[in-house]
Amino acid sequence: MSLQIDAIDRKLLRLVQENSRRSVQELGAAAGLSASACHRRLKALEEGLILGYRAVLDGAALGFAMQFFIEVGLSSQSEASLDAFEAAVRDIPEVLECHLMAGTADYLLRVVCRDPEDFERLHRRLAAQLPGVARLHSNMSIREVKARAGLPL
Repeated sequence: MSLQIDAIDRKLLRLVQENSRRSVQELGAAAGLSASACHRRLKALEEGLILGYRAVLDGAALGFAMQFFIEVGLSSQSEASLDAFEAAVRDIPEVLECHLMAGTADYLLRVVCRDPEDFERLHRRLAAQLPGVARLHSNMSIREVKARAGLPL
């Protein structure tokens, strides 16, 4: 079942993506709704489109000064191999994102590290502990130019 959304719903979704800490009253005023109408719409959107709310943390301020994108090639693309890799990668806290890819890499990982030594330990761990890894190709992010948590509505 797909949720039908109108221009007001899209505006609410944009507002919540920009700042999910706004009160229902603030959101309603910005969208031209009463607080109760805004609350009803948000609840419907939360049941169909909004997957959750989260805080965006400053990695560098918390000691994670380095970010890498690692392309992973597996020795097999069988369903069992993919499932085993995905289950194992979920248990590595430094892996912030894991994407199954089309193209030359099977997976793309976004990882954070504290320093070059931390990255070396992580790289060795990924190569040794993740099942079916045939190759790793790492790229270090120098600087984040644009980050967008939400969708363009």
